[in-house]
Amino acid sequence: MPGHFEPIPGGGAAVALDDVEISIIRSLAVQLLELIGPGPGGEVDDDPLAELFAEGPSEPPSDAVLRRLFPDAYGGPGSEEGDADELRAHSSEFRRFTENDLRAGKREDALAVVRSLDALSPAGDGGAILKLSQGESIQWMRALNDLRLAIGTRLDITDEEDTDLLYRLPDDDARKPMVMAYLWLGGLQETLVETLMP
Repeated sequence: MPGHFEPIPGGGAAVALDDVEISIIRSLAVQLLELIGPGPGGEVDDDPLAELFAEGPSEPPSDAVLRRLFPDAYGGPGSEEGDADELRAHSSEFRRFTENDLRAGKREDALAVVRSLDALSPAGDGGAILKLSQGESIQWMRALNDLRLAIGTRLDITDEEDTDLLYRLPDDDARKPMVMAYLWLGGLQETLVETLMP
């Protein structure tokens, strides 16, 4: 089980994590939460319906990672150039009504990661066994994907060739720790996905 998720009886998954791995995943999830930011207004509103009907931003985020996590719904690679203004208008309208919910979902997934790590009971060898229910496994899968997208964006990974180049980085390259985290999280994500497949 070390280093990869395995299915557990009744659904869900388990993985053995050492203290360093727990610290890395938790730190990355907290950084993702900080990047995503609080919900609309940042505070609890007295009117519960106000947040339900709150409109989100209409412009794409300025941060490259947030643009990757919350891409435009229309346009992008392979789209026709002729109607760029119309595509931007549609994307803006779609973003206005969906981004708050997308952010809330990503926040919940990242919080689920932090909470499950915080609830771990240490094992005698300086690590712990993380056991996730089926629902928690799905939240972890989505959060791992978001973390990899964030790291991949910071590393300028756009296709498989970029990933191949990262394998060959010299050990003294400043990007090496981020690359190692990216690859490790990819392995965790892959084994978690495998546990969720029937």
